[in-house]
Amino acid sequence: MSELHERSIVIDGLIISNFGRDVFEDMRKAGLTAANCTCCIWEGFEATMRNVVRWKQWFREHGDLITQVYTTKDIVEAKKLGKTGIILGWQNISGIEDQIGYLELFKELGVGIIQMAYNTQNLVGTGCYESKDGGLSDFGRDVVAEMNRLGIMCDLSHVGPETSRDVILTSKKPVTYSHCLPAGLKTHPRNKSDEQLKFIVDRGGFVGVTMFPPFLKRGPQATVDDYVEAIEYVINICGEQSVGIGTDFTQGYGKPFFDWITHDKGYGRRLTDFGDVINPEGMRTIGDWPNLTAAMERRHWSAKRIEGVIGANWLSVLREVWGA
Repeated sequence: MSELHERSIVIDGLIISNFGRDVFEDMRKAGLTAANCTCCIWEGFEATMRNVVRWKQWFREHGDLITQVYTTKDIVEAKKLGKTGIILGWQNISGIEDQIGYLELFKELGVGIIQMAYNTQNLVGTGCYESKDGGLSDFGRDVVAEMNRLGIMCDLSHVGPETSRDVILTSKKPVTYSHCLPAGLKTHPRNKSDEQLKFIVDRGGFVGVTMFPPFLKRGPQATVDDYVEAIEYVINICGEQSVGIGTDFTQGYGKPFFDWITHDKGYGRRLTDFGDVINPEGMRTIGDWPNLTAAMERRHWSAKRIEGVIGANWLSVLREVWGA
């Protein structure tokens, strides 16, 4: 681990691994200061609440490794304590069902980032795998307004282009593609065009770049250097202060999990087939995270750029959204 990586605040904008002590130990090995960890994909209110309860138990049982994040001050404190701060996040709005009032409850429980739709249609808007994108619903506009009021960040990574555009224009606070890749390097429904990337940052938004292999130019043959190439591509469009990391690590999961996430609602029509999910060479596990910083250093990035992209930029935009 380089001295630069060790001293920096390091934030991963999306991890959806099979969480448990082994993953938390790997987060510490990685020097992760904080991570947005998914606790809702297809679940409704009750199942999402059970997931949050499980996290609360993990915070008690593994308090030597992880701590819960409510504010950016908590992230800075996690760095001082040598722990990884966990931001509870959702990849679908389904956890509130049709009750906007539930948002305040989940905010109090520590949910700080919510994606507006996961791949398909919901009450708020349209996911990226739908054949028609109807945009943000009127209910969705109310949801965005309430998320703004509460300080919950709107995520658009798996959201369709029209719905994403509507959310970007509707939100009074910065929104994010927390984990995406550029369509300019590989055409894929999950990747964002140059125009989409520019549109979000021109309106104060933020882009986290993923390394999920099906979306990378060289797929399962990709290396950590291919990942840095993709980050650099996004920086050239968005500017280095509006870009961060959202790896989308799926550590510990196998075929049943990928079947679940690639079917509508977890059981409906098949949306896509990822094939073999092999993380880039040099970034096989969360513990390899320092290799990403090292690859940026090999690319002769300035220390300021590296510190921003691996964490400081996320810290800044989260402070703006959360208000603390």
